[in-house]
This record gives sequence, structure tokens and C-alpha cells, in this order.
Amino acid sequence: MFKVAIIGLGAIGQRLIKEFTNHPETKIVAVCDSMKDHAALTAKSLGDVQAFSNHKEMLQQIDLDLVYVAVPPKFHHNVVTDVMEKGIHVLCEKPLANSVEEAESLYKMAKEKEILHSMNFPLNYSPGSQKFAKMIKEGFVGDLRRLELKMHFPQWPRAWQQNAWVASREQGGFVLEVGIHFIQQIQKIFGPLELKHRSIQFPQDPDSCEVGIVAYLQLEDGTPVVIDGLSGIAGKEEIRLTAYGTEATLSLLNWGLLEGGKVGEEITRIESDATLTDSLLSNVVKALKGEPATIIDFKAGYEAQKILEQLRSE
Repeated sequence: MFKVAIIGLGAIGQRLIKEFTNHPETKIVAVCDSMKDHAALTAKSLGDVQAFSNHKEMLQQIDLDLVYVAVPPKFHHNVVTDVMEKGIHVLCEKPLANSVEEAESLYKMAKEKEILHSMNFPLNYSPGSQKFAKMIKEGFVGDLRRLELKMHFPQWPRAWQQNAWVASREQGGFVLEVGIHFIQQIQKIFGPLELKHRSIQFPQDPDSCEVGIVAYLQLEDGTPVVIDGLSGIAGKEEIRLTAYGTEATLSLLNWGLLEGGKVGEEITRIESDATLTDSLLSNVVKALKGEPATIIDFKAGYEAQKILEQLRSE
């Protein structure tokens, strides 16, 4: 049984609690949040779990196999560094850090410590995105002509994200919160990216995140990658990664839906493959046991961070 602690008990941190609780080989033994009462309530709901408001005290006092770090991005570097200094395996929320320099530091330290360093990029485990990748690799679209990432939000932060940091220029914005998932997917499926041009729009408030972005990137073979992002618009939220090829068009829509069609035909819904359903936590446990596993490590996080910071810099 692997002993697990969670640092950061906001909306994101709470999501994996049920998975850790239900997995037969993991047990949450401690939780930590800067809001002491919130940590105490979460611990109480989990039963025999210790609550902390200081992660260093928790790391000093509790014997742990794995720590899940789900604090806001600006705290990733310090917290993850403290975890790794103890030689404890770590699962970190995206993005890896709050700058390229911080991300590189964490990646180098993880290599030196020779511990499991993993990240929560859920698209790698969902049946829709896995089938998108499978169809691309099997040649459904033919030769790739263009990739487009569309991120349109009527409201940002969204209704369930109403906190200061998600709206901040320092560590929030939809390019960071949503774009990083698709940067990582593009790099995994299609290879390295290079930014060629970017136009980003910020509101007058110097502390507020971007409201629009248009960016032009390229894959190593010169294939164009276009990013179109807007917030504060009419209509419904739409997040769409589209691959245009010589033989077909294929889209991953709103995280899990697939649409596509051959050239000259209509675009129709494509059913995802339930057999491709996977689990982040199951793969983390496999890796902890030394078994083959699908893990998005800090190297992938660092490579994604380099593009992310080029896109969102002022």
C-alpha cells in the first residue's frame, strides 16, 4: 500500500482524492492546505488522515511514498523541490512551474534524485484523445497540412474557477490553464514546436490575464500550427484541436469528443473507443512498482513550459 499526501486542496486538488481513496494500492495518510480549516475538514471527511497547513512540517513528520502537488503554479517550484529533497516520489499539477527557469530546475533535480516525477495531463488517459492520437498515427488524415487549436470562452475564469490566481496575469489565463494541455499533446503526437509569431491581447488592468491570442508556430517539418484564443465572447465554450490532412480532417472537441471526415465528405461525429480508457493513477501506481507505465514526466513538462512561456509573455 503506497502512502500518499496531497498538498493543495482547491478544486483541482480535490479531483483526485476519490481516485486515491478508491484505488486498492494507495492510501491518503495526510493532506495539507494553507487554509487550516479547509485542510481539517478534508482530513475529517477522509477518516484517519492527518491535516497540516505547513507542507514542510508534513514532510518532516509523515512517512510518505508519493505526494500529489496541486497548489497554484507560482508555488510549484518551492513545494515540489521540498518534496524531492526528501526523496519522495511526486505527482505535480500542470504546468510544471511558473517560469522556464523553474521548470528546468525541477526537471534537473528530478533526474538527479532518480525518483518518479509525473504530471497530471489527463488528455493522455482519456479515450477520446487517445483515439485522436491513434487515428493520426494510423494515417487517417494522410499527410498533415495544418494544426489548429481553438480556445473560445464566453467567460474567463469560468464559473467554477472563481479565484484570484486563475484570472491573474502572473499565474493564470486560458493559455496557461487550457493551452498547456494541448501544447503537451501536440508535442507528444506531432513532435517539437517552434514559435514564429504571436499577438496577445491584455486588458487595461495590469494584473489581469490575457483576453485574446493569435499565434503561429511550426512543427519541425514546417507544418503550420495556429492558435486562436479569445475570452469574453458570445456563444458557448469551444476548445478544439483540429488536424487538417491531405486525406481527411480530424478534431478533438471539448476534451473528449471526436469529429472528422474524409476530403469531400461531411464532418461527422466519431465514436471514441472505450477500450482505450486509461487512468493516471493506475499508471502512477504501476510506475511506483517498477512496471511499464504511461507517465508524463518533468521533461515533457519542461518542454511544454518553454512554449507556454513564449506564448504568454508580455
